[in-house]
Amino acid sequence: MMKLPAFEMKNQNGEIVTEEMLKGKCTILYFYPRDHTPTCTTQAINFTENLAELKERGIQVYGVNGDSMKKHQNFIAKHNIGFDLLVDEDYQLTRELGIYKMKKVFGKESPGIVRTTLLIGPDLTIEKRIDNVKVKNQLENLLEK
Repeated sequence: MMKLPAFEMKNQNGEIVTEEMLKGKCTILYFYPRDHTPTCTTQAINFTENLAELKERGIQVYGVNGDSMKKHQNFIAKHNIGFDLLVDEDYQLTRELGIYKMKKVFGKESPGIVRTTLLIGPDLTIEKRIDNVKVKNQLENLLEK
């Protein structure tokens, strides 16, 4: 199984989050294209609505994309998101994981984040990876593990 690569990103408040800070806990690290879009909003709200159950199971959640801290702050405030969103400014982690690539949106090709969710074990092993996530059943797929 693959280990989560080393990273250092800021959350919406400018606080540094590193992979070392995830050690000892199970973590859902989900990558999504951008704040304030319909599917991304649905996905964030879905995680927030299930946060109590996830915490009960000892699982923490982080969302990741290339949006600014300010945009993340607005998104969290507007939709009452209950967890930190990380800024992958130069898409370093998303590139390392093969999540940032050419994709077709409305028939137009452009580079971007392909919606992907990782379940990270306490030892930073990627225990489950779901590519091209379907938001509707993402949690069931993850929690089968």
